[in-house]
Amino acid sequence: MGALMVIFSLQPKQRSKARDSVEDELELSAVRHRPEGLEQLEAQTRFSRKELQILYRGFKNECPSGVVNEETFKDIYSQFFPQGDASTYAHFLFNAFDTDHNGSVSFEDFVMGLSILLRGTIQEKLNWAFNLYDINKDGYITKEEMLDIMKAIYDMMGKCTYPVLKEETPRQHVEVFFQKMDKNKDGVVTIDEFIDCCQNDENIMRSMHLFENVL
Repeated sequence: MGALMVIFSLQPKQRSKARDSVEDELELSAVRHRPEGLEQLEAQTRFSRKELQILYRGFKNECPSGVVNEETFKDIYSQFFPQGDASTYAHFLFNAFDTDHNGSVSFEDFVMGLSILLRGTIQEKLNWAFNLYDINKDGYITKEEMLDIMKAIYDMMGKCTYPVLKEETPRQHVEVFFQKMDKNKDGVVTIDEFIDCCQNDENIMRSMHLFENVL
């Protein structure tokens, strides 16, 4: 997630605050998809107005129309993982950001998701992660869904993994994780099981704090 945030957070040259404010409001009205006003987004997220301005300029530079489709999203994300194939993981990530499932991610979708990932509570972050793993959005995570995500992560990391992973490694890891999460052994992981297991895993909890207050 840090890579995605970096792309859209590149700061432009310093300008006066008054000019920033005027130009941001003009930009918000100029794009084909007009996002919510900065004040409303400030109330709905954990970002300050200034942070939203920075994020919006970066987003607009990459997506002048005000929305990003999946192919553009994949192209942007893959730039940060040249050693592997990030397309499948970017597909899953795109679907998690595309909360209304209309095939595009707006600036609102982007900052709402980013706010949770960077500044959200542990509960909010775990809910978001569950939604990522729940590929078909039926409220459960199956072993195959978990395997699809795990394979996509390994494909994205490519030759960065050391030692080089065997082909069966993702499935072996999923077997361990899934058995640990599926407490009632019914073949699916509910959101309660997912959250309970993650909250009791020290490594997962540590990773939840990695990108807090990055901006």
